[in-house]
Amino acid sequence: MNGNEPDNTAARGFAFGISAYLMWGLLPFYMKAVDHVPAIEVVAYRILCSIPIAGLIILWMGRTADLKHAVQSPRTLAMAALTAALIAINWGIYTWAVANERTVETALGYYINPIVSIMLGALFLGERFTKPQLTAIFLAVIAVAVLTYDAGGLPWVSLSLAFSFGIYGYFRKTMPIGPSQGFFLEVVLLSLPSLFILLVLDIEGMGHFMAGNTFDTMLMLFAGPATALPLISYALGARMLRLSTMGLMQYVAPTLIFLIAVFVFREPFSSWQLLAFILIWSALALYSWSSIREIRERSRTEKAHAAGE
Repeated sequence: MNGNEPDNTAARGFAFGISAYLMWGLLPFYMKAVDHVPAIEVVAYRILCSIPIAGLIILWMGRTADLKHAVQSPRTLAMAALTAALIAINWGIYTWAVANERTVETALGYYINPIVSIMLGALFLGERFTKPQLTAIFLAVIAVAVLTYDAGGLPWVSLSLAFSFGIYGYFRKTMPIGPSQGFFLEVVLLSLPSLFILLVLDIEGMGHFMAGNTFDTMLMLFAGPATALPLISYALGARMLRLSTMGLMQYVAPTLIFLIAVFVFREPFSSWQLLAFILIWSALALYSWSSIREIRERSRTEKAHAAGE
């Protein structure tokens, strides 16, 4: 084995990981380009146009046997149907929010997501809260309260995105199938409802693929790469990098989304929203610091045990 191989693996993993988060962070530009198309139609094309890309990648990876085992397992199919529904809901809310000038709220939702994951781990996996994690959750709750006061109601876009993606991630981790194969199975399961939606839209003369102009057709076709490529890049990066490294990179996407919303789309950004974001950023800084310290302590303990053997 070449001595440089671990470094090459880490470098490739970083390239895949950062590419995924950059693509997710720049996705609002695509969503803004299709804001004249109903969100349900955009989601349908995201699903259908992802199938050939995900299928080709699985063929290239030689993972077709995993899919055969998955479709023969009722439990795996049921879990895939659940995660497919969750990710479709997440995509639908995100698409609608960007089209309706609520991109800032989507950024906040993805910032809150890691804190939601902590809560889910405690509720369903019996994980114990550390003091920094409890403080981070407390700060996040205050941020939500601030936004609720400012808007006169719960920030449902942010919370829906955070919880739908957090619950999706929880079930996705427990699914006995690889990330690329799982994504392919999800979009295949969603393909029939998507085809039905597009058929109804075309019958009613509301479809944008063939009835619209060439630019609309190209935009709809681009929905596949825009959806599948970051997910596949993320899956590849996660396999090559430490979880802590991927965890720190996850803030790249919502930061880009936030900057695009405020400085490119010029969406309203009140002082109350700024306060809420500061609280969330503080919570995430505390959470990240706690996670890094915990990983370092675990690494030192493992080295001490190895040295004592």
